[in-house]
Amino acid sequence: MTGSSGRGKVLWHLTMSLDGFIAGPGHAMDWMSGLSFTPGIVEEMVATTGAILAGRRGFDAGYDAEGGENRRPYGGKWDGPIFVLTHHPEDAPPAPGFTFLNCDVEEAVETGLDAAGGRNLEVFGADVARQCVERGLIDEFSVHLAPVMLGDGVRLFDAPGVGPVRWELMRDGNAPEVVDLRYRPRR
Repeated sequence: MTGSSGRGKVLWHLTMSLDGFIAGPGHAMDWMSGLSFTPGIVEEMVATTGAILAGRRGFDAGYDAEGGENRRPYGGKWDGPIFVLTHHPEDAPPAPGFTFLNCDVEEAVETGLDAAGGRNLEVFGADVARQCVERGLIDEFSVHLAPVMLGDGVRLFDAPGVGPVRWELMRDGNAPEVVDLRYRPRR
């Protein structure tokens, strides 16, 4: 999908609890507060990300109805186009910088890569990422393994009936607390 065409990678990027959750109940992300990440990792992601593809449930969970806005990634350090894949764009609240797409995930990835301007398209959200994995659209998988157990919430990869998806280790971080891992699909 990417490479010699001068386009960025499709990067599935997330932080996960030890028990396999990427968000708490109701897509809550407050459990990440106070975690110590590898120095420079946020800056690296901000610099290499050109666009984001996310799911509707995550968007809705982060939407502030009173302020009429949604939280920006990386604590507001990143600013760029965010595409939200949804079956119901007509009932999405307007949010600056967010575009709602009602299309196939492959078309959404192409749209995001075009908008990324040669940098990476980051994929956020369990369902959108699952669809991308099932169709072979992910170039790399970057996971920050956090020393916390949530017990409930949004699972990393919930795909009954899908066979094993194998990954090849590209990098393991030397973090003070959160372990940074990066993989690519084993072809």
